[in-house]
Amino acid sequence: MTTETTTGPALDVLRRVFGYDTFRGAQAEIIETVVAGGDALVLMPTGGGKSLCYQIPALVRPGTGVVISPLIALMQDQVDALAALGVRAAFLNSTLDGEQRRAVERAFVAGELDLLYLAPEGLRTRAAVELLERGRVALFAIDEAHCVSQWGHDFRPDYLELSMLHERWPDVPRIALTATATAATRAEIAQRLDLGAARHFVSSFDRPNIQYRIVPKDRPDRQLLELLRTEHGHGDGAGDAGIVYCLSRASVEKTAAMLVENGVPALPYHAGLPAPVRAANQARFLREDGLVMVATIAFGMGIDKPDVRFVAHLDLPKSVEGYYQETGRAGRDGLPSTAWLAYGLADVVQQRRLIETSDGDAAHRRNLNQHLGAMLALCETVECRRAQLLAYFGERHPGGCGACDTCLAPPEAWDGTVAAQKVLSTVLRLARERGQSFGAGQVVDILLGRDTEKIRRFRHQELSVYGVGADLAEGEWRAVVRQLLAQGLLTVEGEHGTLVLTEASGDVLARRREVRMRHEPERATRAARARKASPAADLADADVPLFEALRAWRAGEAKEQGKPAYIVFADATLRSIAAQRPVSLDQLATISGVGESKLERYGEAVLAVVGGAGT
Repeated sequence: MTTETTTGPALDVLRRVFGYDTFRGAQAEIIETVVAGGDALVLMPTGGGKSLCYQIPALVRPGTGVVISPLIALMQDQVDALAALGVRAAFLNSTLDGEQRRAVERAFVAGELDLLYLAPEGLRTRAAVELLERGRVALFAIDEAHCVSQWGHDFRPDYLELSMLHERWPDVPRIALTATATAATRAEIAQRLDLGAARHFVSSFDRPNIQYRIVPKDRPDRQLLELLRTEHGHGDGAGDAGIVYCLSRASVEKTAAMLVENGVPALPYHAGLPAPVRAANQARFLREDGLVMVATIAFGMGIDKPDVRFVAHLDLPKSVEGYYQETGRAGRDGLPSTAWLAYGLADVVQQRRLIETSDGDAAHRRNLNQHLGAMLALCETVECRRAQLLAYFGERHPGGCGACDTCLAPPEAWDGTVAAQKVLSTVLRLARERGQSFGAGQVVDILLGRDTEKIRRFRHQELSVYGVGADLAEGEWRAVVRQLLAQGLLTVEGEHGTLVLTEASGDVLARRREVRMRHEPERATRAARARKASPAADLADADVPLFEALRAWRAGEAKEQGKPAYIVFADATLRSIAAQRPVSLDQLATISGVGESKLERYGEAVLAVVGGAGT
């Protein structure tokens, strides 16, 4: 990187506007590349500071930075956050009336905007292209660039049109950014956006402040409630903000209602809700403290809320990319946060069945199965989950992270070959001797030798495998079936999810292949709960009252402005103020996150709070 970027205009903007003294990671090199007119493809985890990589070049280069953002609902908050820093920002989308739109267009043409946010579909209109040609564009930033990938979990067809930017504006630098992409997806982004000559910047995908935990599903509503009450403050009325992901709209509604009935403030979000309800719920989640959003994956892309303390999944994600993207919405502020997933046999059966019945050709289904297989491998590993997660993205980690459940409460690996043979043999005998196929429940009942109406009706007590599974309990047999599905030694067919052997099953039945399995520890260790997140976790006891007083002042200020609290000041900035106790504006200006605009607007009020708390 050049001395000019680290000591020149870019660093001046970083300090003066954003209130930070130094760049993080590859930020300086990325910014240097774009300021100099080069293209960049940036992979950086959520919370890693991606937005600065295009905001600062937009403020340094002549003209207006045009940001392509996929979610209209979040543009307002992004613009509000920039306005609080004294940056001239605006957006053009369908929420504006005619006069508002014309005012923004006039400001852009007159060169009075630093940043202009557009939705990708907006660029497909002739009017938008003609508008951009009338003004001066400093750069194009394509946020959430993984949306261009047709194999991705957030595919947006409108992103495929963005290759036209290079054709129409060949001399304007472009920067594409995403928080998650494998090497294959990265290559697809470069190809589809015509970024063949762009420099690639790949930061570490590690989020050390996130504790990853995957637990066997056992009455998941109860498990979720226990997590929220014992680890995230919802047992004493001062709970953390978090997101709970469910697969279906019905389960979103049911789970949100269950939480509210149990005293947890929760809101639903899914595509079936009216647009005004979705927008209102999202706005409340961003602006209020301690709310829990229960949602399908329709919610979350681009969420800037820094104090999300947990992301919980009540259903199995379809891919590691989806899981990483969703869990990455926790802990953007760097404080300890939880990524929690309840996972069981029914999840595997359901996902396999959805793939078998999905639209698309065999290649498409094969791709979906590969994605699911990687997710199942993460769930079933006996090794460090962080190491396995990072390995998926091509990053090496030594393991032993101390912040995932397999490190905190190591599971046992056991030789499950005999157990696997019993299950596979039962499926085989049902098919060969009776021409029948059943789901996991009936197979387990046969192995346990149960006397049920269904067993008697189909005379399954006459099978040679009837009752041979008394050595394991029902839950253990279900775990065996789950792991056989995960390892591709069983599959499911039909809408009822009946079990069917695969080509690989024969090697196990013929004793040519050993089957290693994961045995869950009886219960998560207390170490998992020792990391309970708290905004004041790293403060001395004497500084906590001042921190809480600053948070109360911030809440009042945010409410008066009708904006999220983090737009006023982030928790990290308030913690620094509480610890350093500045007594002058000059001292306050040295604290990270206090730029010129915020110092002028809030400085005296903050000093009054500090003075009122004593020293």
